[in-house]
Amino acid sequence: MSRIATRPSLQPELFAYSFPVRVYYENTDAGGVVYHAEYLKFLERARTEWLRHLGFDHQGLARTHRVQLIVTSIAVDFAKPARLDETLAVGVQLESLGKARCVFAQEIRREDEVLARARVTVACVSGEALKPAEIPEPLRRKMEAAI
Repeated sequence: MSRIATRPSLQPELFAYSFPVRVYYENTDAGGVVYHAEYLKFLERARTEWLRHLGFDHQGLARTHRVQLIVTSIAVDFAKPARLDETLAVGVQLESLGKARCVFAQEIRREDEVLARARVTVACVSGEALKPAEIPEPLRRKMEAAI
Protein backbone atom coordinates (compact mmCIF):
# COMPACT_ATOMS: atom_id res chain seq x y z
CA MET A 1 0.00 0.00 0.00
CA SER A 2 1.40 3.40 -0.91
CA ARG A 3 2.02 6.03 1.73
CA ILE A 4 -0.65 8.38 0.41
CA ALA A 5 -3.36 5.75 0.83
CA THR A 6 -2.73 5.66 4.58
CA ARG A 7 -3.06 9.42 5.04
CA PRO A 8 -6.35 10.88 6.16
CA SER A 9 -8.43 12.46 3.42
CA LEU A 10 -7.88 16.15 2.93
CA GLN A 11 -11.02 18.23 3.20
CA PRO A 12 -11.68 20.71 0.37
CA GLU A 13 -11.67 23.68 2.77
CA LEU A 14 -8.08 22.81 3.79
CA PHE A 15 -6.68 23.04 0.26
CA ALA A 16 -4.31 25.91 -0.28
CA TYR A 17 -5.64 26.12 -3.80
CA SER A 18 -8.34 24.50 -5.92
CA PHE A 19 -8.43 24.57 -9.72
CA PRO A 20 -11.53 23.65 -11.76
CA VAL A 21 -11.14 21.22 -14.67
CA ARG A 22 -13.77 20.21 -17.22
CA VAL A 23 -13.42 16.72 -18.71
CA TYR A 24 -13.30 16.95 -22.50
CA TYR A 25 -13.64 14.24 -25.12
CA GLU A 26 -9.85 14.33 -25.63
CA ASN A 27 -9.37 13.27 -21.97
CA THR A 28 -11.43 10.08 -22.26
CA ASP A 29 -11.22 6.61 -23.67
CA ALA A 30 -13.84 5.13 -26.02
CA GLY A 31 -16.19 4.56 -23.08
CA GLY A 32 -16.16 8.19 -21.97
CA VAL A 33 -14.03 7.48 -18.88
CA VAL A 34 -10.97 9.67 -18.18
CA TYR A 35 -7.80 7.88 -19.25
CA HIS A 36 -5.41 7.46 -16.30
CA ALA A 37 -2.57 9.55 -17.76
CA GLU A 38 -4.90 12.55 -18.09
CA TYR A 39 -5.06 12.81 -14.30
CA LEU A 40 -1.34 13.70 -14.33
CA LYS A 41 -2.14 16.62 -16.66
CA PHE A 42 -4.91 17.80 -14.34
CA LEU A 43 -2.53 17.66 -11.36
CA GLU A 44 0.16 19.57 -13.27
CA ARG A 45 -2.26 22.28 -14.36
CA ALA A 46 -3.39 22.80 -10.78
CA ARG A 47 0.20 23.09 -9.47
CA THR A 48 1.03 25.54 -12.28
CA GLU A 49 -1.99 27.68 -11.48
CA TRP A 50 -1.15 27.48 -7.75
CA LEU A 51 2.28 28.87 -8.63
CA ARG A 52 0.61 31.70 -10.58
CA HIS A 53 -1.67 32.27 -7.58
CA LEU A 54 1.51 32.88 -5.55
CA GLY A 55 2.66 35.41 -8.16
CA PHE A 56 5.19 33.27 -10.07
CA ASP A 57 5.29 31.31 -13.30
CA HIS A 58 7.66 28.81 -14.87
CA GLN A 59 9.01 31.14 -17.53
CA GLY A 60 9.61 33.90 -15.00
CA LEU A 61 11.50 31.56 -12.68
CA ALA A 62 13.67 30.42 -15.59
CA ARG A 63 14.29 33.97 -16.80
CA THR A 64 14.76 35.76 -13.47
CA HIS A 65 16.20 33.05 -11.22
CA ARG A 66 17.57 30.58 -13.80
CA VAL A 67 15.76 27.63 -12.20
CA GLN A 68 13.12 25.11 -13.17
CA LEU A 69 10.70 23.09 -11.07
CA ILE A 70 10.58 19.44 -12.12
CA VAL A 71 8.61 16.46 -10.84
CA THR A 72 10.93 13.83 -9.36
CA SER A 73 8.33 11.50 -7.89
CA ILE A 74 4.60 10.97 -8.12
CA ALA A 75 2.26 8.43 -6.56
CA VAL A 76 -1.40 8.39 -7.52
CA ASP A 77 -4.19 6.35 -5.99
CA PHE A 78 -7.28 6.16 -8.18
CA ALA A 79 -10.54 5.74 -6.25
CA LYS A 80 -13.35 6.42 -8.76
CA PRO A 81 -13.50 7.28 -12.46
CA ALA A 82 -14.21 10.70 -13.89
CA ARG A 83 -16.36 10.88 -17.01
CA LEU A 84 -16.91 13.03 -20.08
CA ASP A 85 -18.31 16.55 -19.42
CA GLU A 86 -17.89 16.42 -15.64
CA THR A 87 -16.46 19.38 -13.76
CA LEU A 88 -13.74 18.43 -11.30
CA ALA A 89 -11.84 20.32 -8.62
CA VAL A 90 -8.10 19.69 -8.41
CA GLY A 91 -6.68 20.66 -5.04
CA VAL A 92 -3.12 21.61 -4.22
CA GLN A 93 -1.71 21.64 -0.71
CA LEU A 94 1.97 22.09 0.06
CA GLU A 95 2.85 19.29 2.44
CA SER A 96 6.55 19.99 3.07
CA LEU A 97 9.22 22.40 1.95
CA GLY A 98 12.97 21.83 1.86
CA LYS A 99 15.81 23.93 0.45
CA ALA A 100 15.56 22.52 -3.07
CA ARG A 101 12.53 20.25 -2.90
CA CYS A 102 8.87 20.32 -1.92
CA VAL A 103 6.08 17.80 -1.62
CA PHE A 104 2.46 18.40 -2.58
CA ALA A 105 -0.64 16.52 -1.50
CA GLN A 106 -3.25 16.74 -4.24
CA GLU A 107 -6.77 15.47 -4.67
CA ILE A 108 -9.10 15.38 -7.63
CA ARG A 109 -12.73 15.62 -6.58
CA ARG A 110 -16.16 15.54 -8.12
CA GLU A 111 -18.16 17.53 -5.58
CA ASP A 112 -17.74 15.56 -2.32
CA GLU A 113 -16.28 12.44 -3.94
CA VAL A 114 -12.53 11.87 -4.02
CA LEU A 115 -11.60 10.45 -7.42
CA ALA A 116 -7.82 10.42 -7.01
CA ARG A 117 -5.17 11.30 -4.46
CA ALA A 118 -1.59 12.11 -5.34
CA ARG A 119 1.64 12.84 -3.55
CA VAL A 120 4.00 14.78 -5.82
CA THR A 121 7.65 15.62 -5.12
CA VAL A 122 9.03 18.60 -7.04
CA ALA A 123 12.69 19.63 -7.17
CA CYS A 124 14.18 22.99 -8.01
CA VAL A 125 17.06 22.64 -10.46
CA SER A 126 19.46 25.03 -12.18
CA GLY A 127 18.19 25.99 -15.62
CA GLU A 128 21.05 24.70 -17.71
CA ALA A 129 22.85 22.04 -15.69
CA LEU A 130 19.64 20.60 -14.19
CA LYS A 131 21.44 20.16 -10.86
CA PRO A 132 19.71 20.77 -7.52
CA ALA A 133 19.32 24.48 -6.75
CA GLU A 134 17.77 26.31 -3.83
CA ILE A 135 14.21 27.47 -4.26
CA PRO A 136 14.46 31.25 -4.88
CA GLU A 137 13.90 33.22 -1.68
CA PRO A 138 10.90 35.25 -2.94
CA LEU A 139 9.11 32.03 -3.91
CA ARG A 140 10.17 30.28 -0.70
CA ARG A 141 8.60 33.06 1.41
CA LYS A 142 5.28 32.66 -0.41
CA MET A 143 5.45 28.87 -0.15
CA GLU A 144 6.17 29.03 3.58
CA ALA A 145 3.05 31.13 4.03
CA ALA A 146 1.04 28.41 2.24
CA ILE A 147 2.05 25.63 4.67
